[in-house]
Order: sequence, then structure tokens, then C-alpha cells
Amino acid sequence: MKNLKNKLLSLTPSAIKHLKSILEEDPEANKAIKLGVKNGGCAGMAYTMDYLDEVNDTDEYIDIEGIKLVIDPKAILFLLGTEMDYEESTLNSGFIFNNPNQTDACGCGESVTLVEADMPVDFDEGNSISR
Repeated sequence: MKNLKNKLLSLTPSAIKHLKSILEEDPEANKAIKLGVKNGGCAGMAYTMDYLDEVNDTDEYIDIEGIKLVIDPKAILFLLGTEMDYEESTLNSGFIFNNPNQTDACGCGESVTLVEADMPVDFDEGNSISR
């Protein structure tokens, strides 16, 4: 496992609370959460979120307050700088991705248009991904 020690993704207190409750429901089955993006929807891309029962040695991850977030390597440049939040309302609840790389979204909110982030200037200075 490679720990991504950077500002790739941040979590709001609400997201941290909800993710911890999900992982604590079945600690043997839920070791981590994998985040990524996939092609699809009317705007072009959609966020993905899956539960992992195992974290592999080759996985890159972020550990935020004991929550392991495995990041799909193909999604890193699309997620750079994203804040993950969790919102509850009368009609629905779910995770919200506040992503600076998002340029558009479909009307129903199921898909987004994302562009790859520019590499941070300090990327090679050890402030981003540790190997």
C-alpha cells in the first residue's frame, strides 16, 4: 500500500461521520472505500464509490481519521483538490463531490463533465504522492 500524503481529497466532518458509520457496520467486510470515476451519463462521467474487503499492496490510498480511501489511479487527476461531503435532506441523502475539475453537470445530477487537473507546482517536491 502506498499512502498518498497530499491534498488530493478532503472530507468534511459530515462525510467523515457517515463514512465511519458505514465502515463500523461490518469492520471485517469493509476495510476501505474505493473512489474513482467512470465514463457514462449525459454529462460524460460519474463518480464511483465501492467498498473493499481488502487493500492490496499496490493500492494507493489516503488515510483520513482512520478512514482508508483507495483512489483509482485513473481517477487521480480528475479528483485532485476535491472535497467530499455528505448531505441529508427531506427527499434524499448522499455524498457530494465539490470538485474544482468539474466544468458541468447534467440536470439530474447523476453525471458530470470533468477535466484533468494541472499538476501542482510542488508535485515533485515531495508534497503530493509518496512512493
